[in-house]
Amino acid sequence: MSSDTLASSGSPAKAPPATAPRAVPRVVPRRRTGQWIAAAAVLALLGLAVNSVLRNDAFQWGVVADYFTTASVLRGLWLTLWLTALVMALGFALGTLLAVMRLSANPVLRAVSWGYVWLFRSMPILVQLLFWFNIGALYPHLFGVKTVDLFGPVTVAIIGLTLHEAAYAAEVVRGGILSVDRGQIEAAQALGLSRYRRWRRIVLPQAMRAIVPPAGNMLIGTLKGTSIVSVIAVQDLLYSVQLVYHRTYQVIPLLLVATIWYVVVTSLLSVGQYYVERHYARGTQR
Repeated sequence: MSSDTLASSGSPAKAPPATAPRAVPRVVPRRRTGQWIAAAAVLALLGLAVNSVLRNDAFQWGVVADYFTTASVLRGLWLTLWLTALVMALGFALGTLLAVMRLSANPVLRAVSWGYVWLFRSMPILVQLLFWFNIGALYPHLFGVKTVDLFGPVTVAIIGLTLHEAAYAAEVVRGGILSVDRGQIEAAQALGLSRYRRWRRIVLPQAMRAIVPPAGNMLIGTLKGTSIVSVIAVQDLLYSVQLVYHRTYQVIPLLLVATIWYVVVTSLLSVGQYYVERHYARGTQR
């Protein structure tokens, strides 16, 4: 009998053999044995280092605690803080002017700005401070006043640090302005916005996203860099502790006092920088 005859007779056809269900593969997390071993080794070394620092009597932590909040140290800390704030404010004011000059269509302004940045970035800050400290050798009198009376140590520190920071601030501001898409400025011009409103509402908010991170680094660098003014007898934080250990010969604990204060202030500035960056980055983060 043919297969066609069987199919037409209505006899049931054989069902295909059932296949066994496929087993679902078990997900096994990747073993990171090497990373865990490395982390444990680093933590062990860090623990040994901290333990050696805390239990080493040569650090004289009792002396550190005694001098940490003394009047002379706090006066030096206050001078360091307001010197940093003043230098950063004046430096960025002058740096912004230099950045605008660098972006100007006037070739003379561009050349002057470029020459200033080139000169002051090429000179070490210590050389600049010593030069201004000895300016009386070149100009004994300015505006009818003796330069000895006009340029005291603190004034020299402000002038030298400000001129130095302005050169770097100019490049930071210029880079921030150039980071803004040119098409947005042209769109604002097409809408009829004035130059002031274009800068305030379009250019500046976007440029700040590129300006704030390096500006925060400059602020922290300036805070620590003010310690160099101790070479011209400005009684900042470092010079204040130097006066103490020159009298007591307790060099290490007094240097630790200055170090801890620098770490505390730098940490606070870093936290502030984080929130300022987050403020200007809103709208760009998911």
